[in-house]
Amino acid sequence: MRLTSVSKTLRQMALAAALVPAVASVQAQAAGKVVWAVGVDADSLDPHRTTTWESWATFDLIYDSLLQFDANGKVVPNLAKSWEMSPDGKEYTFHLNAGMQCSDGTPLDATDVKYTMDRAFDSKNPSVMKAGFGPVTAVEVVDPLTVKFKLSSPFGAFLAFQGEPFASILCDSNQALGKAFGSSKAIGSGPFMVKSWVKGDRMVLVPNPHFKNYGRPVENAGPPKIDELIVRRMPEAQSRLAALSTGEVQIATPPLDDVDTVKKSAKMHLLTAKNTGSTIFFEFTTSRPPFNDERIRQAVAYGIDPDAAIDIVFGDVAQREHCTVGPGVFGNDEDWCAKQGYSYDPEKAKALLKEAGYGPDKPLEVTVMTWPDDNREKILQVFQNQLQQIGINATIELMDIGTLNARVKQENETKTGKGSFNMMGWAWYDPDILYNLWHSPGAYSGYQTPELDAMLEKTRTTLDPAQRLLAVHDAQSYLLKHAIQVPLYTPGWNWLYAVRNEVKGFKVSTFNRPIFNDVTVQ
Repeated sequence: MRLTSVSKTLRQMALAAALVPAVASVQAQAAGKVVWAVGVDADSLDPHRTTTWESWATFDLIYDSLLQFDANGKVVPNLAKSWEMSPDGKEYTFHLNAGMQCSDGTPLDATDVKYTMDRAFDSKNPSVMKAGFGPVTAVEVVDPLTVKFKLSSPFGAFLAFQGEPFASILCDSNQALGKAFGSSKAIGSGPFMVKSWVKGDRMVLVPNPHFKNYGRPVENAGPPKIDELIVRRMPEAQSRLAALSTGEVQIATPPLDDVDTVKKSAKMHLLTAKNTGSTIFFEFTTSRPPFNDERIRQAVAYGIDPDAAIDIVFGDVAQREHCTVGPGVFGNDEDWCAKQGYSYDPEKAKALLKEAGYGPDKPLEVTVMTWPDDNREKILQVFQNQLQQIGINATIELMDIGTLNARVKQENETKTGKGSFNMMGWAWYDPDILYNLWHSPGAYSGYQTPELDAMLEKTRTTLDPAQRLLAVHDAQSYLLKHAIQVPLYTPGWNWLYAVRNEVKGFKVSTFNRPIFNDVTVQ
């Protein structure tokens, strides 16, 4: 460019000085820093010490696992390039990729796998997810690239759990970190490393220079492209939305009531997690009347219209769920499940209530419980209104999820008192969740029969995929036909991501796993 006068030059210099903050902002973005605003902070960097989703999502960023899930929820090789199962299903031998490294540069081999498993099964302080690994009795190092697991009995969910962040492989060099491991430091082989963590404020992650992708559903085979991923805690949803609008953050969960604002914005777009493995459902206190009577449970199932309720409260960010296992999980078949369950039929509901001794002059009085957030209270109020129209007066009680879990168990273990049911939610990667929920004594001491126990044992010990699918269908059919578990909608949580348009390559994989490997900032 030619400058025609000194005055023009001075004006350009003045303009450049005025634009310094804006230029600096553009350069910061060009450097590839992404701020992800979350409502709740992780509570640990140790996969053996927590069950929260926020920590689980962090584990997926800083660690890697023997196996992985592809974009459709299928188990695929990862750190382990192959494996064999013994004919009796009690031994699994994994063959690891050669040349793998931890984020501190030390080799990752079979000794790290054994260190992880020995720690998970430590008799004094086992993993809080110990049951997820199944009936493992021993883990043996065959050679540096081969490790063998021994089980006391076949376990159908064993391979799937090896793709879970809760089954992340910990590098044995974590031992040198002492008490700092999990609380402020961690050594893994995932795409990121922890640079710093101020609890309750932010976690700063940087690319692991030694990372190689073996099984994640991404295009980038090496370390992430961005320079930093800052996971920032912002509890207020409106504050997150405001920060998105100004560019202070690039990715965040928006308020449900402002989803249309995000969709209409020229600055951002909305991603909705699919195949989350989550479902919200009704379950009943069957230890006492009235829900020990199958007709009353069926009346509830006939008396609600989930499609209408979802449309009123969620619009298109939630979907009707017909199965007892969530989308993406082995055995989830919406068309098949819909034929086993109940469709909206208030007249049938009234007839069942009348048959059981209830009617306009004697409405059924019950309590329904759930936990707040993510508009659960709103949709439960819609269900409350629908049930009132058939002659069931349901009083809503809200409590935090920990209290709800304890309360449901207490209700199931009490044989007298007002009838109750609850709107519960679970997210899991395998139909083995049904065993955990319903096999005697059950997660909540709920509905139990020897017939159902036998079906659920078959879902757990059957290894042939085709035969296991039949077993899972049998168990689901039983739960649905007897109105033991009444599915409502999915996903059960506000798993939405508002993303600034300058962020490219961000995706959310199966079971709500945010993936940053391919992310760039333009």
